[in-house]
Amino acid sequence: MSKVCVTGAAGFIGGHLAEELLERGHEVAGLDDFSSGKRQTIALLSQNPRFRMVEGSIADPAAVAKAVEGAKYVFHLAAIPSVPVSMQEPERTTAVNVGGTVKVLEAARRTGTERVVLACSCAAYGDGPEQPKHEGLQVRPVSPYAAQKIACELYAQTYTAAYGLPCVALRFFNVYGPRQDPKSEYSAAIPRFVTKLLSGEPPIVFGDGLQTRDFVHVKDVVRACLIASTSRRASGSVVNIASGHCASLLELIALIREAVGPEAAHLGIEHRPARAGDVRSSSADLTRARELLGFEPSISLGQGLLDVVRSFRAAAAKAA
Repeated sequence: MSKVCVTGAAGFIGGHLAEELLERGHEVAGLDDFSSGKRQTIALLSQNPRFRMVEGSIADPAAVAKAVEGAKYVFHLAAIPSVPVSMQEPERTTAVNVGGTVKVLEAARRTGTERVVLACSCAAYGDGPEQPKHEGLQVRPVSPYAAQKIACELYAQTYTAAYGLPCVALRFFNVYGPRQDPKSEYSAAIPRFVTKLLSGEPPIVFGDGLQTRDFVHVKDVVRACLIASTSRRASGSVVNIASGHCASLLELIALIREAVGPEAAHLGIEHRPARAGDVRSSSADLTRARELLGFEPSISLGQGLLDVVRSFRAAAAKAA
C-alpha cells in the first residue's frame, strides 16, 4: 500500500475519501485548517493508526510540504468552496483556492508524487445554453469561485506539460451524501432541505426552484477519485464527475419528501430571491469519464436521498 495525502481531509468529500483510502490499507496524511472542515471527522479518521493529521492551510507552504512529503498520490480537495463567499471576498478566496493549489502542485513535484487528483467544479461551465455540459465547451465563469477552479485546472495541465507531474482535474457536479453539514455557510441544497423537512419546516429555495442540477453521491465521487489516481489515459485531462441525470430543485424536494415520509407531505416551500452567481441549469455529459476512467455512477438520486435521510436521523438520535 502507498503513502497518500488528502488536502481538505476534515471536509465532507475529503473525509469520505480519506476513510476509503484507510480501509484499502493506505497510509494517509490529512491537511486541513478547519475553516470549514470538522474536527469530528478527523477524530474518526484518527482511530486508524495509519492516519496522521497536519493542521494548516494550503496557503502555508510549510504545512503543505509536511503533508505532501513522501506521498505517492495527492488528492487535492481543500478550498474555500463557496460561490457566495467568493463573490464577497474575491481576493482572499483567490489567494487560497488558486495560490494554495500552486503550493500543493509544487510540493508534489518536489517530493516526486506520481499523480495529483484535483477537485474542480462544474461551475466552470457557467450559464451557457448547451446541455449536457461536456469538457470541450468554452468555459464561462460567472463567479470568482468558478474562475478560481478554472485557473486550478490550467495550473494542473501546466504542471503535467511543463514538469511531467501527472495531474487529473475532476469537475465535480453537485456532490451530496452522509455527513454533509447543513449548518455550514458552504452547505449545499440537499442537507439544508433534508434538515428542514425532518424538522417539520418548509425548505428555503432561492429563486423559483426550476433551476436544475446534476446531483452525484459522495461514494461515486470517491470511487472516481481513486480511479483517476491510477488511470494512465487520464493524465493531463479535465473530466466531469456526475450522475449523468439532472433534477430541478422542486423535483429534488419532492424526492426528499418521499424519503422522509408522510410527515413531510404537507410542508410547502419558502421562496427567496435568487442569489448572485448561481447557475440556472447544469447537467453533465459523462462520455470522457467513461472513456478515460471507465467511470459509471452507481447510486441513483432516490437511493442516495434515502441514505442521507437515514444518516441524518441517526445523527439526530445520537445527539439526543
